[in-house]
Amino acid sequence: MSEIALQFSGVVKSYGRTQALRDVSFDVAEGEFFGLVGVNGAGKTTLLKCLLDFCNLSAGTIQIFGTPHHLTVARRRLAFLPERFNPPYYLTGEDFIRYVLGMQSTPYDRAEAEHMLRAFDLDLSALKLPVRAYSKGMTQKLGLAACLLSRKDLYILDEPASGLDPKAHALLKARLQELKRQSCTVFFTSHALADVAELSDRIAVIHAGSLRFAGTPAALCEQHGGKTLEQAFLNCIDDIAQTA
Repeated sequence: MSEIALQFSGVVKSYGRTQALRDVSFDVAEGEFFGLVGVNGAGKTTLLKCLLDFCNLSAGTIQIFGTPHHLTVARRRLAFLPERFNPPYYLTGEDFIRYVLGMQSTPYDRAEAEHMLRAFDLDLSALKLPVRAYSKGMTQKLGLAACLLSRKDLYILDEPASGLDPKAHALLKARLQELKRQSCTVFFTSHALADVAELSDRIAVIHAGSLRFAGTPAALCEQHGGKTLEQAFLNCIDDIAQTA
């Protein structure tokens, strides 16, 4: 039986009188690729902030591999890439990777770093360039490379394809498929529902701070009558609006 990598139980997050999350409960199994989807402002990033203990819960619990999320040890087995990834502008690419791996007591291997940069179509000269000279796409590739070089059991990725060109986007999906073959757990958000359908074992739909669906992409399509995940998602949130 698979271990539970992430467990959200009755999660509530309020800002004053505004509830950003309302009684959100679902699990992510170890080795599972789990997509979190929703419109802008639905509560996806707030849920990730709660998971990573960037903000306090108003109610409920979150566990990471069975350990309460607010304990530092709970995050030992995960790596996180935020949607708005902004590394220190004065560091070189190599300095940044060394810095990130050093914080996690992971040794830096130049050959491995070069291999990872090639995997994302990032020129090796980027290792010696200051990050302030990077384009948005180069910065995202650096973040992805540093994240995956950490060799963790769980990767939490907030819009990992943000800013990537079509080639890099395809290479990212290839790297994620490799993680799946290695039985890593990936919990990610994406507005590209075609990617979510292709990569995810299961998904959760968050809308207006509430969990509206959790299950396989195929089950969402069957339940809401969509031939594609995009159409099923639209039908799902339209059904919610009509019953509200």
